[in-house]
Amino acid sequence: MSDIATQFADLIIAARNDLSKRLADVPQAMRPTSVDAAYAVQHKVAATFGEIGGWKVGAPGGTRVCGALPASGVAPSPARLSSAVNPYRGIEAEVAFRMKADLPPRATAYTRAEVVAAIGTMHPAIEVLETRFLDPDKFDLLTNLADIQSHGGFIYGPGTLNWQGIDLTTMKCEQHVDGTLQKDKVGYPFGDILDMMEWLANVGAVWAGGLKAGQFVTCGSWTGKECVSASANVLVNFTSLGEVKLR
Repeated sequence: MSDIATQFADLIIAARNDLSKRLADVPQAMRPTSVDAAYAVQHKVAATFGEIGGWKVGAPGGTRVCGALPASGVAPSPARLSSAVNPYRGIEAEVAFRMKADLPPRATAYTRAEVVAAIGTMHPAIEVLETRFLDPDKFDLLTNLADIQSHGGFIYGPGTLNWQGIDLTTMKCEQHVDGTLQKDKVGYPFGDILDMMEWLANVGAVWAGGLKAGQFVTCGSWTGKECVSASANVLVNFTSLGEVKLR
């Protein structure tokens, strides 16, 4: 890891620990110029937050990317967040898996059947976004990837064991804020969700020892990002899965 990447990671870590140190700008020379460079920063940041409680995976712009989620930020629904810790409060409605078996790194790739066998349950979820930048939208994908794509917290609803019978192409997601329907969408927006899981097991999570039983994997926003007030009550409902709440 280069000295300048280490400096960038240290700035992100400082902002995670003290939001008054959020970054208004990042020098061009410090911004990652490759996915590997962004991950190098992200991994140094992740090493400071202790146990990994899960993963986020998605494909913005068609590029698969992932990030490790701190166990300290994983909570069951209904959840309440502190406005002092989560002032940005972006929300994303997502579907997540919970692992029931480990998938440690190995020389041969895991097959889809092996990945499926290691999945326990599927859950409705809310990813809470909390950026270490004053305005994350002014930065490119790689710079935000270094900041674990603005991850701030993860809230999960009830688990469904028989998830393989759910058709994600026809499942509807509704996102309500303070009792008003704000967004709705039918169908998972990133194609085959199990492709994401295979990639994460065989590539994305390898650096951290692979996927582990009990970890969640949240698979990208169905409805995009929405920032809400600190007092907002958020309810996300997926047909076939149920609901998850943030207040």
